[in-house]
Amino acid sequence: MLYAITDLETTGGSIKNSKITEISIFLTDGYEIIDEFTSLVNPERPIPYFISQLTGINDEMVDSAPKFYEIAKEIIEFIGDAIFVAHNVGFDYNVLRSEYRSLGYEFRKEYLCTVKSSRQIIPGHASYSLGKLTNELGISLVGRHRARGDALATVELFHLLVETDNNKLETNIQSDLIPKHLHPGLDYHVIEDLPKDIGIYRFYDEHNKLIYIGKSKNIRSRVQQHLKNTKSKKAINMSKEIVRVEYELTGSETIALIHESNLIKKYKPPFNRQLRKDKFPYGLFTFEDGNAYINLHLDLIKNRNTPPITTFFNKKEGVNFLENAVINHQLCKKLVGLYPTKTACFQYHTKECKGACIGEESPAEYNLRVEELLNRMNFELDNFFIVDRGRNQMELGLILIEKGTFIGFGYLSKQNDDGSIKNWKECIDHYPEDRDIRMIISRMVRIGKGIEIRKF
Repeated sequence: MLYAITDLETTGGSIKNSKITEISIFLTDGYEIIDEFTSLVNPERPIPYFISQLTGINDEMVDSAPKFYEIAKEIIEFIGDAIFVAHNVGFDYNVLRSEYRSLGYEFRKEYLCTVKSSRQIIPGHASYSLGKLTNELGISLVGRHRARGDALATVELFHLLVETDNNKLETNIQSDLIPKHLHPGLDYHVIEDLPKDIGIYRFYDEHNKLIYIGKSKNIRSRVQQHLKNTKSKKAINMSKEIVRVEYELTGSETIALIHESNLIKKYKPPFNRQLRKDKFPYGLFTFEDGNAYINLHLDLIKNRNTPPITTFFNKKEGVNFLENAVINHQLCKKLVGLYPTKTACFQYHTKECKGACIGEESPAEYNLRVEELLNRMNFELDNFFIVDRGRNQMELGLILIEKGTFIGFGYLSKQNDDGSIKNWKECIDHYPEDRDIRMIISRMVRIGKGIEIRKF
């Protein structure tokens, strides 16, 4: 197996707009260097002064250097079937791909990141930047911020990783090949231009039929996961049909969840029914035991006929909530299902529990604290806005609840925000409420992270 250890110097800026000024590639089998390709590159644009100060590469140096298209074929032939390796591989790999795409060529290789691999194989270092890590490891780095110097140091680091744990290193090799099962009408370039932001996305087939609606914190990553998913026949069947992808940014994860839920119910895409998975399968339930104490119980929602007080992404999230409730509301671990016993809970012996578990504290006194917790999550008669992130830094995302009922959501420019409820309400688009949306809002109110509740 051969590896192409690569480093690029560029004009800076975003990956799409950055142009290569120098490239260095070392071919290695993991133990010794087999061949080298190093060249300055004319970026066909001025090199910014601060970049020249960092790298030492200026306009005069690259003036007579080959342009990228002049060495593009040579680079492809040099790398061959080798695995592409770089320190922070995402930058070098995607800049190179962008250069090739501008020439109409699709550059795709299996790739490996020495930053990620180093964190796993040689943990415990203060920094994994190339300069600091190689210095700690005693690896010589001559010519920092020049392609050959950085690439050669990365080669030595890579050889160290091979010697330390080659099996673990090989598990970090990632494939960037376009899956063969995808519809020929899907433009994969469009997928790579999707935003890495929060929002909803829609899949359409070759007949322009909507077949799936989803939500993600990172739209591009989630869509790519769908397209590469071969774990189930249903997932493969869906990805075969995708020809077009549309998206809508929401800024707010809560708005994304609400919007997704509404759209699925409105359009009923076929693959949402086939691939449906409950996002919040666990719920919090209450019951009164034979001694009149209110008990809390975490359970799968599918096991219950009654709606939960609130929902959780997984069991661990539910347990964490109950652990905090025990501390913040002085509840008994036995009565919230965290300490199964027929006698006193452990916290009773450490004076942290007032004795509801063995009847020392009256049900009336204990239940007051339970009801205080439950009331915090109950907004049956409340009027309030959930103030969340907008689609950009100049917006607020607003969710309106009136008399405990979800009314809708919308966006308000911060510049036009005068703080008036009338102004805020005018920004709201109305949507129907249902059980799913109520659970989404209940969960967000409970978590409260990154949002503001503004009552009126």
